[in-house]
Amino acid sequence: MQFDLPYMLGLFPILFKYLGTTMGMAVLGMIFALILAVVIANIRIFKIPILNPLCQVYISFFRGTPLLVQMFLFYYGLPQLIPALAGMNAFTAAVIALTLHFASYMTESIRAAIIGIDRSQMEASLSIGMTTPQAMCRIVLPQATRIAFPSLVNYFIDMIKSTSLAFTLGVSEIMAKAQLEAASSFKYLEAFLAVALIYWGVVVILTRIQIWTEKQLNKAYQR
Repeated sequence: MQFDLPYMLGLFPILFKYLGTTMGMAVLGMIFALILAVVIANIRIFKIPILNPLCQVYISFFRGTPLLVQMFLFYYGLPQLIPALAGMNAFTAAVIALTLHFASYMTESIRAAIIGIDRSQMEASLSIGMTTPQAMCRIVLPQATRIAFPSLVNYFIDMIKSTSLAFTLGVSEIMAKAQLEAASSFKYLEAFLAVALIYWGVVVILTRIQIWTEKQLNKAYQR
């Protein structure tokens, strides 16, 4: 069979309708993962009893098992153990899996960024009467953001691409639609090339935003 360019071009309007679902999963997953990662990073830094060992187990498990397995555990496995979760839809299960999976990686990036800030910053904050939480929120974390930003954007890009696994749960996102179009037309090259180009375009845009934002964050540190 010859490559059908008009067919591929006709797929773009169809696939773009499902891009919102893909980006919605990624954005929600990133927001929740970032919040969770900041909390766990601080638990690890301050070595809070009981919670610190539990966080280490959590990080080890979610970094040591495939994301697809984790999605299946949340969508198919947990309702068997907790019947109340039987009504959880595939979108929610995918977001939870993405959140917990990527938070385990982001935790270490954020922890390293916080540790990378000179201790004198914290000491100076405490000396003028700030509490430790105030010093973290007002002084340390804003500086750590600049250090962690590039890796966090990379995790977000990886999360967008990982949403393609959600179609195995039945989520109607762009990968699932491309799979259906390919199966119905037998034009697999055109369908999967179209979805690949969409992912690529999104990543290129995010990369440009990352470069611009890094320049803005580094302006205050340039001499």
